[in-house]
Amino acid sequence: MNTRVNDPAADVSARSGQGGQAASRSDGSEAASRREDSEGRYARISRLIATDRCVILDGATGTELIDVGGERPEAEEHLWGITAILESPSKVKAVHRRYVDAGCDVICTNTWGLPTALREGGPKLWESLGPIHWMDVARDAVRLARAAAAEAGRADKVAVAFSINGDVDTPDGRETIRLLARAFEQDPPDLLLLETLSLVRTSTYSTVESLLATGLPVWLSFRRCRHGVCGVYGEHWGGPEGDSFGRAARRFEEMGVGALSVNCVPPDHVTGMLSWLRDFTDLPLGVYPNLGYLSAAGWRHESTGGTQYAELALAWREEGAQIIGGCCGVGPEHLAAAHDALESTTPGHLRPAAMPAESEDAWPPDGRAVPRWSDARGRAMFPIDFPEIGYEPGVFVPTQGSLLIWKYLYREGIGAHQRCLDIGCGTGLLTAQLARNGAAHVHAIDIDEAAVKNTLTNAFRNGVADRVSAARQDLYPWIPEERYDLIVASLYQMPVDPFEQVTTHRPLDYWGRNLIDHLIRLLPQALADDGTAYIMQLSIIGERRTGQLLDRLGFQSRVVDFGFFEYNELFAGKGEQIARVEEHSDAYHLRLGSTDTMVAYLIEVTRKGAPPPA
Repeated sequence: MNTRVNDPAADVSARSGQGGQAASRSDGSEAASRREDSEGRYARISRLIATDRCVILDGATGTELIDVGGERPEAEEHLWGITAILESPSKVKAVHRRYVDAGCDVICTNTWGLPTALREGGPKLWESLGPIHWMDVARDAVRLARAAAAEAGRADKVAVAFSINGDVDTPDGRETIRLLARAFEQDPPDLLLLETLSLVRTSTYSTVESLLATGLPVWLSFRRCRHGVCGVYGEHWGGPEGDSFGRAARRFEEMGVGALSVNCVPPDHVTGMLSWLRDFTDLPLGVYPNLGYLSAAGWRHESTGGTQYAELALAWREEGAQIIGGCCGVGPEHLAAAHDALESTTPGHLRPAAMPAESEDAWPPDGRAVPRWSDARGRAMFPIDFPEIGYEPGVFVPTQGSLLIWKYLYREGIGAHQRCLDIGCGTGLLTAQLARNGAAHVHAIDIDEAAVKNTLTNAFRNGVADRVSAARQDLYPWIPEERYDLIVASLYQMPVDPFEQVTTHRPLDYWGRNLIDHLIRLLPQALADDGTAYIMQLSIIGERRTGQLLDRLGFQSRVVDFGFFEYNELFAGKGEQIARVEEHSDAYHLRLGSTDTMVAYLIEVTRKGAPPPA
C-alpha cells in the first residue's frame, strides 16, 4: 500500500478532524460564495447542452490510478479509490489533472465505492490511518478535484461531480445522503452523480428524491442496453421489460433530475439506447461505456485507441448524445481524441436499425443458416423431440429411470419394424416412443386401469394409435400370449420393512426385487429367441442376484446406459430399510452432500450367445 503523501496544494484536511473544524470557522458569506461558484460552473454545463455543445465527462479514475500507481493495490477494487484519497492524494489529483487537460468539462470524485465501503464496515476500513470519518473523505475528494482544475487554470469551467454507486439505494442509504448534505454545506460539489444503477426499484425514486433534497443537481446513470439490464461484460441480466425503463426515465425528468446516461457497459451495447430513450424524455442524455473489465488476472483493457474511441463518440453523437465520457479502461488519451473530434458537432437524430431480440436468429449477417444442434443420426436436438404426453390423475409420472430408458430408445432408434411390449407402461411414454421409432406394433400393460387409458390417449396424441394396444394386467398371474422382439420395463423397486402396516394379499418386498425378478423369470416365454429386453434397475437392489437369475435362465446382460436417481418423496422414510438391504447384499447408493442418490442402470438382456443388437 502506498504511503500517504502530504499535498498542500490540494488543501486536504488533516486526519485529526481539523478539516471539520476549519469548515466550522468559515463564515456564512464564504460558504455562500462557494455555492455561487458551484452554481456558476453547473450553469456553464447547462449552457453547453442548451447550445448543442457536447459535454465531455471524464474517464475511470479508479482504473487510471492503478496504471499511475504501478502494481495493483492490496485493497478491494471498490475501496482502492477511497483509500487512494487518504494514502496517495497527489496521485488522485494527478489523474484528475490529466482528465482536465484532456478537455473534460466534468470530472468525478473518486468516491464511487463509498456506499459499498460504508455497508461493509464503514470507518473501520481506515482504522490503521487514525481517526477518520467518511464525511472527511467525501470532502477531501471534492477538494482534490477542485485543486486539479485550479492548477490547470480551469477552476471556473470544470464542474466537479460527486460520484456514488447504486448501493446508496438501500434503507441505510437515506442516512448517508442526509449526512452528505451536511458535509457539503461549506464546500459543495457542482452536482451529484448516482451511477452504475441497474434496476429501477420503488425505493429508487425515494433515493433520487433524497438526493434532490440536498439542493444539488442530480445526474443518473444506468447499466442498460436495448435488451434491458446489462453487465460490465455485456451479459444481459433481465428479461424483456417493454417500455418500463423508458417510463422511469420520464418520471425522473418530472422529478427534476438533470441528466440521464448509460455507463459501465461495452461500447457495442450502447447502440440504439439513446434514440430509444429520446422517445420518452427530453432529459440531456449521455453515454460513458467501459473499455476494460476486472478479471482473475487483474484489470484487462481493450486495445481500442484514442482514434477509435473518437469514432465511437461521433457515432453516439449522431444518435443524440449530449454528454460523452468513459468508464473502466477509458483514459485521458481517449477523451482528448473524443474532445477534438466532437468540438464542432451537434447532436443528431440517427435511429439505428432495429435491434433483434436476443432469441432471434440474427447471425450470420449475410443471411446464411447457422447449423443447429443435432445428434449422430442428424436429428434436431433443440428443442428435444419429446413425445406429447398428458398426465391423468393418479398415474405415475415418468421418473429418472423411465426417462433413462426413453433417452436410449430415442437416441438409438430402438424398435423399428419390431413387435414390442412395454411392461408397466404408466403414461405410455415408452410406448409412444417405440411407435414413433417405427415399431410394427406396441402392446402396453399396467396393473392400473387409469394408466392403460392414459397410454392409449397419449398414443392418439402422438399419431400412433393405429400401432398401439394396451391392457390392464397384473404381472404376477400374466401368461404371455406371444413372444416379442423387444421388451422394455421400468418397474417399481422399493425395499420395504416387513413390519410396516399395509393392506395387501402379497408379502412385503424386503429386497425390493420381487417385480424385476418375476419379469426375468417370464423372459423365456415372452422374449423371442433373437429378441432384446431393456430393463431399468436401481443400484439399491443389487447386481449379483440379477446376474445369477439371468444366467440360470440362459440370458446375458450388459449395461448400455446409466443415470442418477435422487431419493424423492416415494423413498421418504425408506432409508433404514434400504440401509439394511445394502448391509446384507451388494446394493449401494451414493451420498452427495446431504442428498441420497441411486444409480439407475439400463441393462440390455439377450439370450446367451446372441450378438449384441445392431
